[in-house]
Amino acid sequence: LTHRPGRKRDFSPLSWSEYFEAMEDVEVENDNHGPVLLLLHGGGHSALSWAVFTAVIYNRINCRVVAMDLRAHGEWLTLPHDNTRSFWDIGKVVEALYGENPPPIMMIGHSMGGAIAVHTAAANHVPSLLGLCVIDVVEGTAMDALNSMQNFLRSRPKTFKSVENAIEWSVKSGQIRNVESARVSMGGQVKKCEEPLNSPGVSKSISDGIIEEEEEEEEEGESNHKRKKEDDQEVKETLYTWQIDLSKTEKYWEGWFSGLSALFLSCPVPKLLLLAGVDRLDKDLTIGQMQGKFQMQVLPQCGHAVHEDAPEKVADALASFMVRHKFTEFKEGFLW
Repeated sequence: LTHRPGRKRDFSPLSWSEYFEAMEDVEVENDNHGPVLLLLHGGGHSALSWAVFTAVIYNRINCRVVAMDLRAHGEWLTLPHDNTRSFWDIGKVVEALYGENPPPIMMIGHSMGGAIAVHTAAANHVPSLLGLCVIDVVEGTAMDALNSMQNFLRSRPKTFKSVENAIEWSVKSGQIRNVESARVSMGGQVKKCEEPLNSPGVSKSISDGIIEEEEEEEEEGESNHKRKKEDDQEVKETLYTWQIDLSKTEKYWEGWFSGLSALFLSCPVPKLLLLAGVDRLDKDLTIGQMQGKFQMQVLPQCGHAVHEDAPEKVADALASFMVRHKFTEFKEGFLW
């Protein structure tokens, strides 16, 4: 091109509208929230069992947390328990929350929830899965414990006269060793009795229910008799029983745990196994751990509900694991 002398070139700006039909402002979320921790509770529990842990882990690393009630647990509405559907449910919940492009997800499961997490991961129901954490469930010990599970369930109180009574029992029996966690978690494990109070089933369970322990220093005699009558009146007004009858899920137990160790080792994502005791490790996992196929950490002085008994220790182990694998970063200001 040649520029004819004497003619000034136009350098004035042109409007975009001469080239485009429309301009729109699009709000883009700054993706600095970190991955989603998808939390799956154990049998008989609910999403509330993760409450204290959630508060702790959220202060340690950049993350989002989704804790869901598994089928027939917590606030899940009326659907019967189904072994295979439970695995499918996880993927459907992720899809409902995030559509076709879910964020990176770290799946964490305790006991039955750990088994469901392994099956879900192995079946690739969560395609954006980053990693897998299983808490205190191992095939060998779980299969061995199935024979005594019904006896354990029968040993529990059938009813409680209040939610406070249920919380007290859970702590004094050692089912949950952290009072704060028990106070939020037990509300998801019990419900008001639905049967009429004069029905045979409820009458039987009243006699088997837990009555608050009398203080040792309280007087005997008439005062105790009066107190017992008052307690009876309270029991007749409202009773609480277990949210789910775990004894009726027995046909699914073997399906949860049989072949679990091999399935866990086959999952192609980084894996963390947290145990309350090293004696829980079975042969397959012992070999796999020696071969470096997963990271393991034992948290002593905990009961089976490890994440409830020691939420800080579980959060520390998980945060360290996720940062080491570059899944996330520690929160600004958090001192590790």
